[in-house]
Amino acid sequence: MPTSAMPLGSMTAAIPEIWLTFSACLLLLLDVYLDTGRRGLNTMITMVLLGIGAALTSQYAMTSNPQLLFDGMYISDALGGFLKLAAYVAMATTMFYSHEYLQQRGMKGGEYHVLCLTALLGIFVLISASSLLTVYLGIELLSLSLYAMVAFDRDSGIAAEAAIKYFVLGAIASGVLLYGMSMLYGMSGTLDLTRLSGFLRNTQSAGVIIGVSFVVVAIAFKFGAVPFHMWVPDVYQGAPTSVTLYIAAVSTLGSFALIMRLLAQGLGAMPALWTQMLAVVAILSLLIGNVVAIAQTNIKRMLAYSSIANAGFVLLGFATGRASGYQASLNFTIAYVLTTLASFGTILILSRKGFEHEEIADFRGLSTRDPLIAAAMLVLMFSTAGVPPFIGFWAKLWIVQALLTSGHVWIATFAVLISVVGAFYYLRIVWFMYFEQPMERPAAEARGSMRFILAINTLAVVALGLLPNALLTICQRVIR
Repeated sequence: MPTSAMPLGSMTAAIPEIWLTFSACLLLLLDVYLDTGRRGLNTMITMVLLGIGAALTSQYAMTSNPQLLFDGMYISDALGGFLKLAAYVAMATTMFYSHEYLQQRGMKGGEYHVLCLTALLGIFVLISASSLLTVYLGIELLSLSLYAMVAFDRDSGIAAEAAIKYFVLGAIASGVLLYGMSMLYGMSGTLDLTRLSGFLRNTQSAGVIIGVSFVVVAIAFKFGAVPFHMWVPDVYQGAPTSVTLYIAAVSTLGSFALIMRLLAQGLGAMPALWTQMLAVVAILSLLIGNVVAIAQTNIKRMLAYSSIANAGFVLLGFATGRASGYQASLNFTIAYVLTTLASFGTILILSRKGFEHEEIADFRGLSTRDPLIAAAMLVLMFSTAGVPPFIGFWAKLWIVQALLTSGHVWIATFAVLISVVGAFYYLRIVWFMYFEQPMERPAAEARGSMRFILAINTLAVVALGLLPNALLTICQRVIR
């Protein structure tokens, strides 16, 4: 909880957001006047700007004493600093994986990188939100940027269709969230999340229950959880793979921040109500996500349903209503982001202009054609399936432990059993790579630097699995 308030004039804690806003404007101007897109410099400039932003964030935002800005609407604390640094790393990795993909398909314009930066700004606003107003501003800034990114390939009818679906359903979800927030504001008379929590501690009326229900529905949509998951497989498949990677990895951190700030902080005084709702949504997500993924033949759709199932695990941690569950959910989110970055990075490396490596059958005999990438994909699939000793196993284990500690024994049992079912479609990829006859596919032509980043990404998954307490300790430190 915030312990001190800062005057409006002292804005060093908001340096990350200020720098991102400046970076987006600078990149747009450079593209207009220096034609950096044609020269292929946008990615390099973006990476430099992200590096400076990460340095500034580590200096100003990582603080153990929470600070408030802008009349209490913005909070700077250790959790926010950690999530922002993670978002910087995730976006920089995404940009690196996506560079050749964008170049080969003629999507060199600086507006793509500007949209990535504005989406990241929306995530940062969510991470530091301490008011219903800043929560909504962050969601809309992130969502509008993502809608445009999904439709960025103007020659693709599938991308346009996916963007329309995403926009329409996203607009409905935003309206539902705004309606729920308005009900909570109308009854409490405050937009401040801390004061709202204090109000709800002593008040539980039918209006509060309805308002919280609307908020939970909107959060479930942003997470892509069942039964509000309809947009996920279509957007994952229809969007350019670089955009799919951004949505699957970077924006997931924004979704975690949304539920942490809005539910765990703003509605933390009455967890008994929303934890029951989250438990139902999480169970449905685990069931539908894992079962439907088995029938998929497109790797992007399979990973979409996998993300739905993984969203269920994150929500299960919050369904405990305890700090140990929140810590386990943060640990799972970071592990999922790391694994997802490398998984989609592999797809980007294997894709060529005129050939999208998107079918599961395209992995046939990959161990023969490219043994190093096949080995990386094996590690990633094992980790996502929850096979020890990789980080995915420990991430799921700590969610299950949090459920058992909070008395949700049958939910923990269900999560373990459905994970065994879900392991089938991850291991199927491994089977195709190592036990099926190779097919005629274009050889991967990725630069050595891309393979190096993929190797580092995969080694991080292995290292955090061998030293699991390192990440969990950080998560426990930033969420107390």
